[in-house]
Amino acid sequence: MSVHILPNVLAPITIQATFVFASAIILEAALSFLGAGVSPETPSWGNIMGIGRTYIQRAFWVTFFPGLFLFLAVLAINLMGDGLRDALDPKLRRAG
Repeated sequence: MSVHILPNVLAPITIQATFVFASAIILEAALSFLGAGVSPETPSWGNIMGIGRTYIQRAFWVTFFPGLFLFLAVLAINLMGDGLRDALDPKLRRAG
């Protein structure tokens, strides 16, 4: 079992965990932006963008930079998951 099943199951579970983690970050930011997430006292990219929504005409960077960092964090996590898939998938290892 540990020779055949575990190597074939460990890589997809690890990769799926990175994508679920990125989705959780986006979901938390979206809920916080709408006011249904974490409490307003807690710093969050969604809370910061939600507060910056009122200042977007005068100071767009209050919303732009938290959104940019949210995008970069999710992109980095997804690229890490893609790299883990390339490194851990036994089928891809045999083909190369």
